[in-house]
Amino acid sequence: MRGPPHVPFASSLLAVNVLDASSLLAAFGALGIAAVLFAETGLLVGFFLPGDSLLFTAGLLCVSGSHSGPHLVLWQVLIASLVGALAGAQVGYLIGRRGGRALLARTRRKALVKGVARAEELLAQYGYGKAIVLARFIPVVRTVLNPLAGVLEVPVRTFTLWQVVGGTVWSIGVVLAGYALGSSVPNIDNYLLPIIGLVVVVSVIPIALELLRARREARHTAAGSQDGGESR
Repeated sequence: MRGPPHVPFASSLLAVNVLDASSLLAAFGALGIAAVLFAETGLLVGFFLPGDSLLFTAGLLCVSGSHSGPHLVLWQVLIASLVGALAGAQVGYLIGRRGGRALLARTRRKALVKGVARAEELLAQYGYGKAIVLARFIPVVRTVLNPLAGVLEVPVRTFTLWQVVGGTVWSIGVVLAGYALGSSVPNIDNYLLPIIGLVVVVSVIPIALELLRARREARHTAAGSQDGGESR
């Protein structure tokens, strides 16, 4: 008897949609979670990856018999999520300490530029601890704040302490939220796509709010400049 047809590993990689959480999990399982979170939180090129939806979907897929997708093991998902999130942030910080300012200055992607500005605002407004924790829950900002903290020479112990706190709460919390929903809603598979869509929308809300805030401030500044010019 012939075995199943051999599919080259490179071909399977090409078939994966890196922007689709379900596709990533089906292809790579828990290891894929660690790799994606490492790239999203540690490497500037990973700012577009679906961290929130990936964690939430992984939690849903850990519930046995509630879906037709790949079944994941909860403890493996939790460990992979934690390792990827914490290791990525620490590597991002080290990149920042070793010349990250030039790297951030050269980027021309608007999302990253705005993320850097927001990260600097968080650090200035809330201080190191709160900013590092809060950044975990804001897409793009959680990508750029880690190297930015290195650029600004945030003390290693301070950064490590708070990134571990924030990374643990974010990664474990979102996975368990998905697992809890999957455990409480029968036939969750019927609602998987809408739920993932909702998670994506919710994760984008902070960016949308920041854009609206920036526009209001720009209008206010422009109005103030006009009033000042007319009063002369």
